[in-house]
Amino acid sequence: MLSAARSLRRPLLQASRLRVPAGQTRSYLTLKDVKYNVTATATGAGRNGNVESNGLNLNLATPKELGGTGNGQNPEQLYAMGYASCFLGATQLMARNQKKPEQAEAAKVHVSVALGEPENIGGFGLAVDIKVEGVDEEVLQAAHEFCPYSRALKHGIAVTVSRL
Repeated sequence: MLSAARSLRRPLLQASRLRVPAGQTRSYLTLKDVKYNVTATATGAGRNGNVESNGLNLNLATPKELGGTGNGQNPEQLYAMGYASCFLGATQLMARNQKKPEQAEAAKVHVSVALGEPENIGGFGLAVDIKVEGVDEEVLQAAHEFCPYSRALKHGIAVTVSRL
């Protein structure tokens, strides 16, 4: 993937792929400082290999629906779990900020991540569906605006890919 600076200067020749109107550029969310950093390492046979992060070690397996054994975790599960926990934290914080502690206590987040073929381009893409119990619309929208996962999907993030 292109660096953020390069992708912002470069005309969007792939505007249809990014669903950005022709002639417009897409901005990316960037960090002014880092509060926490975590790394993960994947080894083995990709979706049927292993992933490790700070002592958490998981064996991966391609889901049965994609022709695998399903006898392990997969990246979509990990993404759904991360998004659900992050969104719950954002929901609880926003409920407390709005002086609604009962909603902070009652909140429960369900995240569904779908993997499939996107329209108009090849490969695979993700779709995310979030359902939240126990909160009103005001808390829900504030949480969606605050959650880093939601912000990343809404605004885009800079991704740097390099060789070691």
